[in-house]
Amino acid sequence: MVATKDTVFPSDEELNVQEINVSWPALQAASVYVGKKCEWHNNEFMLCKKELHDPRKCINEGKNVTACAIEVFQGIKKHCQSEFNSYSTCLERSTGSMELNVCRKTQKVFDDCVLKNLNIERPSFGYFCEAKVHDSPRPKPEEPKPDYPDATPKMVRRPYRPPNYGYRSYWSN
Repeated sequence: MVATKDTVFPSDEELNVQEINVSWPALQAASVYVGKKCEWHNNEFMLCKKELHDPRKCINEGKNVTACAIEVFQGIKKHCQSEFNSYSTCLERSTGSMELNVCRKTQKVFDDCVLKNLNIERPSFGYFCEAKVHDSPRPKPEEPKPDYPDATPKMVRRPYRPPNYGYRSYWSN
């Protein structure tokens, strides 16, 4: 989207929300639970952006995604903080590329705590790649009418004239 002098941007009050201020290992450790718990909100936000072709009209949906993620992190902090810290520390310090297979024992302890206290089951492998249908309560927007003129007029066909020096395919064989 190109911004011109006529483009209206949202105010700072509309855009300011509480940020999720966590490190990469912490985000990596909790990502599947945030993705699972906030899936509906995230799908609603992405559908809104796709249908309306303007992210400024989807600010409230984006705020709902952020609020949901904050809620998940607050629940983890309240109920599973020590398990979460062990798992994220293992991810951070075990390998240089934060490979998950090294930390399966601490992951299992963290998974059990989240399932018991937050009632969020760890999704199966490939869950986020599965095709899903999102049923939105928002009405489907009307397709915008194109504001450009019709296609160029038909070209005039000129009579066929054979080439002056023969066909190219004759020489290329």
